Amino acid sequence: MKKIIFVCHGNICRSPMAEFIFKKLARGIGMEEDFDVSSAAVSYEEEGNDIYHYAAETLQRHDIPFGNHRAHRITEREYEEADLVVVMDSSNLRLLQKISTDTCKAHKLLEYTGENSDVADPWYTGNFEQAYTDILRGCRALLNHLTTTNN
Repeated sequence: MKKIIFVCHGNICRSPMAEFIFKKLARGIGMEEDFDVSSAAVSYEEEGNDIYHYAAETLQRHDIPFGNHRAHRITEREYEEADLVVVMDSSNLRLLQKISTDTCKAHKLLEYTGENSDVADPWYTGNFEQAYTDILRGCRALLNHLTTTNN
């Protein structure tokens, strides 16, 4: 089982969206048992908060099931135990270096689409549909990568 942690700034918008989107995609191809998927933040700002209501509404519109969620900052131990840490943007990657100096298993989500782009933060843009579209593209590409390689 491959342990994957999706990470964004506060763990209330992009990373939980990615967690639940990836879980649905894996379930859709009968591989949900092959992955241990979770999400976390690089900050303590939203510690304990649920998924942001606009992010939840976006997931509901796209029939993405999600459960209870409580935001938390990724710990060094979580990072070390993960096989792969997938961040949403360059800032997340920089802040992750304050948690673990060995960031070799951390990658930006859209890298898997062949882009070096960031998933824009809908907390600031207000565009949850665009975030959903980017995260879905990234999760599809990541799942394809994981199922076609030995990584």
